[in-house]
Amino acid sequence: MSNDIKRDKYLQKIINKKENGLIKVITGIKGCGKSFLLFNLFCDYLLKSGIDKEHIITIPLDDDKYIEYRDPIKLSKYIREKIIDSNMYYILIDEVRYAITNKELKNTDEIMLYNVLNGLMRLRNVDIYVTGSNSKMLTKDVLTAFRGRGDEVKIYPLTFKEYYDFVGGERFSAFEDYALYGGMPVILSKNSDEEKANYLKNLFTEVYFKDILERYNIEFPDVLSELTDELCSSIGSLTNANKIANTLKSLKKIKVSSLTIANYLEYLSESFLFNNAKRYDVKGKKYFEYPSKYYCVDIGLRNARLNFRQLEDTHIMENIIYNELLSRGYFVDVGVVEIIETKEGHRSKKQCEIDFVVNKGSKKCYIQSALDVSDSDKLNTEIRSLKKTNDFFKKILITKTFMKPWNDENGILHLGLYDFLLDEKSLEF
Repeated sequence: MSNDIKRDKYLQKIINKKENGLIKVITGIKGCGKSFLLFNLFCDYLLKSGIDKEHIITIPLDDDKYIEYRDPIKLSKYIREKIIDSNMYYILIDEVRYAITNKELKNTDEIMLYNVLNGLMRLRNVDIYVTGSNSKMLTKDVLTAFRGRGDEVKIYPLTFKEYYDFVGGERFSAFEDYALYGGMPVILSKNSDEEKANYLKNLFTEVYFKDILERYNIEFPDVLSELTDELCSSIGSLTNANKIANTLKSLKKIKVSSLTIANYLEYLSESFLFNNAKRYDVKGKKYFEYPSKYYCVDIGLRNARLNFRQLEDTHIMENIIYNELLSRGYFVDVGVVEIIETKEGHRSKKQCEIDFVVNKGSKKCYIQSALDVSDSDKLNTEIRSLKKTNDFFKKILITKTFMKPWNDENGILHLGLYDFLLDEKSLEF
């Protein structure tokens, strides 16, 4: 992977947390660029800042050269022997999941990794950074294990801006490639469509699924596989465990309980493959328990899982927008607005959807995603729910166009997809 790939916002997040007295935990799906960020970009930053090379201790535990240090006791001894003065030492441990526990090792009294790292922190001249990927190194496990001393930095696959800054060229063409193969960084080193497709398919079968199967001792691997296919096929659609169980029963003749499906949904989310967007009642200011929506963490992984058969522009665009919002640090829900309609003298209530309710602190905005609104009826349908929120928060309609931003008579900002994706300040509110 080339040094020309920019992960500036993540690098800055790590820099901002430097020497803050906490263990920095860099999490994200395997292959999204955590190791490169820590061992290349952050190391380069430290060296350019004047840090002596001997004060940067790097330990890639997924490298067989360092296999003995998967034993936490040996890891501790190795690090302590390198700390020979009172100056600050920066300890960078990659794929720390390999040393979370040493239960498989003998004569070590089952010393846990967090004991080692917490012990190192008492030296006061160490600054610790660790990376962990999906199912064997989940965020909640890490932050729990480090007992309040963990400070998470979550990494996502490349956004379109990061992708485009690397590939350049015509925006439309670059986006179409991105919408097909996604933003897993290694994709940029693949020369052919076949190589890209095979790489993405292999990640699912040989990396992600194997991790989940091992960690949770999955009883029904075929159900997990079918569930994943169903989520990929229906991104952006409302669903829940009971609905999926019924779908698998009617269409695939697979009988499975909704509880099993609920557990498998949790596993897929905890392993960073999918993100769950809950429904939020905009006027009632409350969450619905179900149904909710699931989006794949990378659109290329989603497409590859479906063998590039279901390439609906509308759903792909919605998934990309959702991922972009998460990468910018927003909290994202699916909005619901109740609308009262009168037809032929009869009043009826109807729930209308807002694609995304976007929050950061006390600030909020609403976003509707639409491929094309050149037809007036389509436009009115898309903005109806935005007009009915009865509040003064910013309202945005994103369409797949190159148009310049403009505000209509309802105060709704019309924003082209490419401007939204390439300008990280496009949502300032």
